[in-house]
Amino acid sequence: MPSVEMTHARTSERDAAAAAEALCHQLGSTKPKLVVMFASRARDHVALNREMRARLPAGTRLLGASTNGEIDRAGMHEDSVVVAALWGDFDVGLGLGKRLSIDAANAGDLAIRQAARELGVRADELGSKKYVALVIDDAMSAKKEELLLGVMAMNQALVAVGGGATDRELDPAKGGTAIVHVDGEVASDAVAVALFRTDAPWAALRSHSYAPTGKTLRITKVDDTAKRALEIDGKPAAVRYAELLDVGVDELPYGAPKGFGFVATALRVGREYFIRAPLTPLPDNSILFVNMLEEGSELELVKMTDIVETTRKFFEVDLPARVTSPRASLLFHCSGRKLLAHVSGKSEELSAVFRSAPPCIGFNVQFEIYCGFHINSTLTSLTFGASA
Repeated sequence: MPSVEMTHARTSERDAAAAAEALCHQLGSTKPKLVVMFASRARDHVALNREMRARLPAGTRLLGASTNGEIDRAGMHEDSVVVAALWGDFDVGLGLGKRLSIDAANAGDLAIRQAARELGVRADELGSKKYVALVIDDAMSAKKEELLLGVMAMNQALVAVGGGATDRELDPAKGGTAIVHVDGEVASDAVAVALFRTDAPWAALRSHSYAPTGKTLRITKVDDTAKRALEIDGKPAAVRYAELLDVGVDELPYGAPKGFGFVATALRVGREYFIRAPLTPLPDNSILFVNMLEEGSELELVKMTDIVETTRKFFEVDLPARVTSPRASLLFHCSGRKLLAHVSGKSEELSAVFRSAPPCIGFNVQFEIYCGFHINSTLTSLTFGASA
């Protein structure tokens, strides 16, 4: 009966040695194959990595990231460290790609190829149900879509899920840096990949709180970066979006009560809606998106529903329906959802919903990865279970 098991721990200790001691004490005598660590960007990650490595069993692999808030079954936390020890019927290969801001596609390609070499897996095997890739990038490099081209280059059928490591300063233009860990190496401007091989039940899942409105818009002109919409439906982009929402342009920024976060855009793929919310209107009435845009593409307008109840349903209904006897979940929760919950006065309720999750750790990320797509305003998950 193949299974993947998890034990998790959390500490608020500031000193790296004291934090590592507390975490490993909580993990007990477990001898994990992989430890995953998510820690506040305010921590000394080099020291934390060193202290954790000194206490973990020989042969245990380590994967980690800096965060904008940490998550476990007790809820959402600030300025803490959470770790998960995973063991059971799986093998894992790790890869690290550097110089993300210079050549993101190559960094993604290097990371997945290194992980695949560790497992001795051929490219044509990666599309099978035995394999899934967990991808964590330095989101402050703002290169997620380009790096995914590299990660998916070996096999377009590979399932890739994850999210962006963050800084407390979420605006890349203000110079924030994020950190990823692969074993004893701690790096910024990099992408980490964990490639799992298992016969245990697993699924890459996503949950968002949006419902289609029946309205669509067409991106009719973009700039050279492909991330700024100049025109929508042949009109100045911000003017047209405000017209569709019946609000003023000044009410559009993400996080405003009637703005982009509450009425977003989505790419429809079959029956799936992949959220691709705009970020802010600019003085020339263009709109800055966090996703790359294609001229002529059609997006659907989607409206925020109840963020608490949809998340509860995800944990209590949707996830168990996809994964037999869920035992271990790695969660990548959009920092935008954290903001929207705060604006809606639902932060405490949303935090409490994580009690409905299976054993888990996670963090508030800077944009998410689901099935090889760059999305946002979403909770993505890699969840493992046990065969009946």
